[in-house]
Amino acid sequence: MNTIQKIALLFTIIGAINWGLIGLFNFNLVASLFGDSMLSAIIYMIVGVAGIINIMLLFTDLDSK
Repeated sequence: MNTIQKIALLFTIIGAINWGLIGLFNFNLVASLFGDSMLSAIIYMIVGVAGIINIMLLFTDLDSK
């Protein structure tokens, strides 16, 4: 796994935690930290792109070196 994939995985995990908080407690961490700003939209876009990058992990053999 290269560095870009690791960073993408980190952002995907952050996004998953945020969605978990929304589902469990109706609490949006990103919105509470950054409000309804352009920065929030950028964070959501980064998480979305990270998810797309992580789709490639489904088709990658992680055991091969």
